[in-house]
Amino acid sequence: MADTTAHILWVDDEIELLKPYLIFLEEKGYRISSSPSGLDALDILKNEHIDLIFLDEQMPGMSGIDTLSEIKKINPNIPVVMITKSEAESIMEQAIGSNIADYLIKPVKPNQILLAVKKNLEKSQIVNDQTIQNYQQTFRNLQMKINSCRSLEEWKEIYKELVFWELSIEQLPTDTMDEILQQQKREANDAFYHFVKRNYYDMVNNRYDEPINISTNIFKNNLFPYIDEKKPKVLILVDNLRWDQWKTISGLIAPYYHIKQEELFLSILPTVTQYARNAMFSGLMPKEINKLFPDLWFDDEEEEQKNLFEKQLFEKQLKRHGKNPNFFYAKVFNTKHAERVNGQISNFLQYPISVIIFNFVDMLSHARTDNPMIRELANDEKAYRSITKSWVKNSPFLTLFKNLAEKDVDIFLTTDHGSIKVTNPVKVVGDRDTSTNLRYKQGKHLSYPPKDVFEILKPQEYNLPQPHLTSTYIFAKNNDFLAYPNNYNHYVKYYKDTFQHGGISLEEMLIPFIHLTAK
Repeated sequence: MADTTAHILWVDDEIELLKPYLIFLEEKGYRISSSPSGLDALDILKNEHIDLIFLDEQMPGMSGIDTLSEIKKINPNIPVVMITKSEAESIMEQAIGSNIADYLIKPVKPNQILLAVKKNLEKSQIVNDQTIQNYQQTFRNLQMKINSCRSLEEWKEIYKELVFWELSIEQLPTDTMDEILQQQKREANDAFYHFVKRNYYDMVNNRYDEPINISTNIFKNNLFPYIDEKKPKVLILVDNLRWDQWKTISGLIAPYYHIKQEELFLSILPTVTQYARNAMFSGLMPKEINKLFPDLWFDDEEEEQKNLFEKQLFEKQLKRHGKNPNFFYAKVFNTKHAERVNGQISNFLQYPISVIIFNFVDMLSHARTDNPMIRELANDEKAYRSITKSWVKNSPFLTLFKNLAEKDVDIFLTTDHGSIKVTNPVKVVGDRDTSTNLRYKQGKHLSYPPKDVFEILKPQEYNLPQPHLTSTYIFAKNNDFLAYPNNYNHYVKYYKDTFQHGGISLEEMLIPFIHLTAK
């Protein structure tokens, strides 16, 4: 039912001829005022609250376009529907440039008028109601898919569907449906965890039933076939970029790029930079990197930085696949670095492939843990996505996309792993050399509740390094995080509701690889 308090102003120099329309709207429950001129309409607007204006474009004296300009000075947010006899493109462009809400050409029908009213006064409520109804109808089918899912491809589609609904439901004014969706996501992550436990050994040993894209072959399958000497390509890796964050920022990139390919691939375990990103750039599992290039790999317990050798590892992978090993490489940590890269475009486009790594999202994740202000700003999933979008919108990152589009350069956008908001602590005991990550632990003589983690007791069988004969790995599931019993309450309070990575979840393991072509 229409909002009976909605007040509509109709401005037309032939307003008397429009009485049937005014009566029609009144019968639909709207309050109607009318005005024969622009000046009279402005007086009404200054003295009364108006929710929507129908404005004739061709009026003697003050024209509709001039009236529209003055209306926006008084109230820039009021929706105005322009009505005109003219189909001239210049008139349409003038009106659209003045931020009209809709555009109707005479003669108009009552249903056109009613549709314009509903679009502008009731759209939000209609969309909200329809979204709730659609998700309620989908909920059962989605739950059945989760319970019966048996393949990685099916899990990718389930995750995409969950993210679609998450982004739709976050637009609703209440969080009632969000709570239901988050519960369904937790159930999906529980089922995905058991799927990974059953199949991970086969996946990382090339024994899985279907061909899959994984950290070790994603460049070979999705990047290398496009590298040639004729047209340069740019690979942009955003550390810790989840699928939902990609879908949130994709609209900012859409004016400059077409999406040629958009897919999810599987991050290896542990889902951290040291393992997953090095696997991507080398095309090798961590055990193989450690064996073949021991000078380029450091174990968890070693002090050195763990991701300093992507450039060397990528060069070796290019050579293995018969590609030109010369490429541009840059790692961006701040705005100055990004601006410097933008200034080097002409230089790095001389190479067949350029690699640019952006660390902002990962830095945001860590800053949210350590910085109370950032933690407050990104206090939930919606806010976390919003901050990511705000960064893209206002940073040299987006400028880079614009500049590359002008030069007709294909971009391959990807990440090394995602992250998940953790809420539930699981107690783990280890010695002082045990890795510090909250979503996985690697160490000797680990003590933990076996039912709550995925344990790998023979790391080398899973293509993981084994620094000591008794070294094992454990991985947290769903929203769990691994906490030491020492100073337990403080530890739990500090890390609860933070975004972490390293373990098993849809958000961490199913990550985007996007091929973009310039418009």
